Amino acid sequence: MSALILSGKEVSGVVRGEVAERVAALRRNGRSVGLATVLVGDDPASKIYVRNKHRAAEAAGMLSFDRHLPGTASQADVEAAVVKLNADEDVDGIIVQLPLPDGLDGEGAVEMVDPSKDADGLHPFNLGQLVLSRPGPIPATPGGIMRILRHYGIETAGATAVIVGRSFLVGRPLALLLGTKGVDATVVQAHSRTPDLAGVCRDADILVTAVGRPNMFDERFIKPGATVIDVGISRTDDGLVGDVDFDAVVEVAGAITPVPGGVGPMTIATLLANTVALAEAKNN
Repeated sequence: MSALILSGKEVSGVVRGEVAERVAALRRNGRSVGLATVLVGDDPASKIYVRNKHRAAEAAGMLSFDRHLPGTASQADVEAAVVKLNADEDVDGIIVQLPLPDGLDGEGAVEMVDPSKDADGLHPFNLGQLVLSRPGPIPATPGGIMRILRHYGIETAGATAVIVGRSFLVGRPLALLLGTKGVDATVVQAHSRTPDLAGVCRDADILVTAVGRPNMFDERFIKPGATVIDVGISRTDDGLVGDVDFDAVVEVAGAITPVPGGVGPMTIATLLANTVALAEAKNN
């Protein structure tokens, strides 16, 4: 029997509807919600991501601010753009589109964002809040994954969750979220140096792959009935594919996210949810 398909498109539609209602409530009280992006250079993929974020923000009733700097911009130019947005009362959430061009410090630019306007949830202050289980914006992709699990009723308490990948964008914050009280998964953080990676993955009730290697994970990595969350996305001659060999794994897993249409739509939806939450906090 084929696995349940965990549709990020479906869940993101629910989240965007919730965000639109919250934005409308703020507007009725005379309070707009604004999302700003800082894009440096003309990388095609980054331009698409930023365009999609602005379209989603505008569809939710938010104001949208695009700060596009040339590829020749210096680190000081980028940081000055962020500082200006920090001071703009119409801006509630700021996103520095990563990666920045070679020679620029993306982490340094993110650290310039006012933590109270950190739509990405990647500022060190907010990551620290996450470690301490305190309220605040959470990294968008991990937050989107958690919402998918809740939406489809995937049991996490007592489950073994294996996350393959340890980036500060996905792997590390997701491990914290899955291990928090009330979620209560037992988390294993695996990576390229993990001995017998396939064996470790086969122990997972919930397997999350975030390595960016197309079709790396086939049925040999999957425990029958497991939930598989595929964060990776790669462009191949056959189109966009994930880390997981979908056709092989869908017959073994109990539930699986597709690529595209799985985790990706949830990242933007969570950015919007973070932004409206930041606006509500400011309003209160």
